[in-house]
Amino acid sequence: MRNWKRTYNVIWMAQFLSILGFAFALPFAPYYIQELGVTDPAAVKIWVALFAAATPLTLALSSPLWGAASDRFGYRIMMLRANFCAVGVLGMMGLVRSVEALIVLRLLQGALTGTLTASQIMVAAYAPPEQSGRALGSLNAAVFSGAMCGAALGGLSSALLGYRVVFAIAAAAVLCSGLLILFGTPREEPHASRKEPASPDATAPTSQRAFMKVLPLLGLMTGASFVRQFDMAMMPLLVQEIHGSLKGVSLYTGALLAVSSVAGLLAGILLGRLADRVAPATIAVYVALAAGIFMIPQGQATAIWMLYPARFGMMFCTGGLESVSQIWLAKATPRQFKGILFGWAGTARAVGWVGAPLVSGVIGASFGIRPVYYVGAILFVLLVPLIVYTRRRTKMIAAIPPLSPGKACADQRDDGAVPAPRA
Repeated sequence: MRNWKRTYNVIWMAQFLSILGFAFALPFAPYYIQELGVTDPAAVKIWVALFAAATPLTLALSSPLWGAASDRFGYRIMMLRANFCAVGVLGMMGLVRSVEALIVLRLLQGALTGTLTASQIMVAAYAPPEQSGRALGSLNAAVFSGAMCGAALGGLSSALLGYRVVFAIAAAAVLCSGLLILFGTPREEPHASRKEPASPDATAPTSQRAFMKVLPLLGLMTGASFVRQFDMAMMPLLVQEIHGSLKGVSLYTGALLAVSSVAGLLAGILLGRLADRVAPATIAVYVALAAGIFMIPQGQATAIWMLYPARFGMMFCTGGLESVSQIWLAKATPRQFKGILFGWAGTARAVGWVGAPLVSGVIGASFGIRPVYYVGAILFVLLVPLIVYTRRRTKMIAAIPPLSPGKACADQRDDGAVPAPRA
């Protein structure tokens, strides 16, 4: 792509604005649900869990479809679709009168949006191979910095203006993201119309081989996303429990989310660059162990200030886990299958996101909020053998010779990537 760096900068800023919009309103949904009339403590936890699980449920189903569509019709159009659909969904969330309607909109959000997956596909497809770690790590920095600003501003706005107003502001921020992509990125030629050298006897085997090569990694991404999101839905309720009141709690939650996002921002930059020189699996082992350690003091916190250092450390580690898994996938994926395989990666992550709040919600409703953090610490430790297994399995599959030799295999580089098609 011509002017790759300029286009990347536009994608970065658009993703920053998009995540800022989502973080401006969605983290405070546990309090919005109570404002909609749910007051029983156990019922609040269940509805919060359903709210958190609804979007990844439909995202898991839709991600491969949108990923395949991006390979066929272009990456830019998918980013536009994700952003402009998000504008409508966020705007309508601020108008609902029942928690059931809010859940329906969350289901639509997962089916129609997915701005992060769309931007990751575009960056992974066009970033030079030697810069893929830095590019995806920096994109994760956009995610966390957007979340930081959105959470801080959203917490303040929620306290001053109310939860309904923040959804309108959130929709406006995502609208700016969509307009930035619309006017700031060059039009793509539809991928289906590109004239590429055909090799009928190699196309299907190459596609199958590419998928099999990353299949263990997709399984790891499901497990990692489950563990990373395990306490996220319950965290605002932990802050509310420590604070002792619903009044003003959004300020504390927003500040805590902002601190967490700073940690993720630093992790994306530092560990993303490190992953260009050190095996991503090695980094993943260490950050998973450290994240488990940082979970424990959160479950023991008796004052809000005690959450900040523990949350910072945990989010730095989990942010690094997300960055290195994306870089690992980018390095293992041939360019011509970036869209569909990153779409499946979106499904893999979403499956974990579905299960995490449901399980933690049941634990929170049955035993209280704090046991969620002790279980989460154990789950992070259990990620380590899964990471080791994935590394070994991926190497074994990569060592298997191609099923059908031919021109496509001759053109394939040693790193598994395929030369970019001619425009």
